[in-house]
Amino acid sequence: MNRLKILLVEDNPTLARQTGEFLEGHGWQVDFANCGQFALQLALTEIYDLILLDLNLPDIDGIEVCRQLRQQAPTATPILMLTARDAFADKAQGFHSGADDYLCKPFDPRELALRCEALARRRELHRNDEICIGTLRISGRRREATRSGQPLKLTAITFNILWELACAYPEPLSRSELSHRIWGDDPPDSDALKSHIYSLRRQLDRPFPEPMLKTISNIGFKLEQPGAN
Repeated sequence: MNRLKILLVEDNPTLARQTGEFLEGHGWQVDFANCGQFALQLALTEIYDLILLDLNLPDIDGIEVCRQLRQQAPTATPILMLTARDAFADKAQGFHSGADDYLCKPFDPRELALRCEALARRRELHRNDEICIGTLRISGRRREATRSGQPLKLTAITFNILWELACAYPEPLSRSELSHRIWGDDPPDSDALKSHIYSLRRQLDRPFPEPMLKTISNIGFKLEQPGAN
């Protein structure tokens, strides 16, 4: 399992610390939010592989957080609800608000880790489908891309960069996040990403009248559909 980036939304500091330490023991990165508003702020500005969401929060409850994420977030990040509410009606409400899974407290942290892995695998399977952004077509399964019907001659790394940017669309990816997604915890020197971005632009943009790959100053890169604004 690849290194996951997880948002843990839990207002109980002891449980948050214990759960976070256990997940970090798997080599996963964990960000913390102790209220619904901060959770929304993080989830709508950062890119996570998974959100672990407590229902009983001090400001807005997890059901409303889940609803707002499903309405506002550009990508459907898997959401696993963590709660002491075990009645069927509570579970149904959680799933209807957009949750992908439900785990009742108290829980075995080993089961939580297994559920995290299962949701991450499910997301990866979904990511193997075709992504279309205007005239750009990308097949994760076949690892092929075309723009306006013209095949793009991409290396393995430039395809991976294009795929990650397409998965994040319309949001940008920071240089550090993109580098981590391509090379994990062992990135090459700082000029490597710049070189591959240049190679990607030669295929994706140079033969066409309008570019799709945009550099966002002091942030990173994003894909933009020509004429969409």
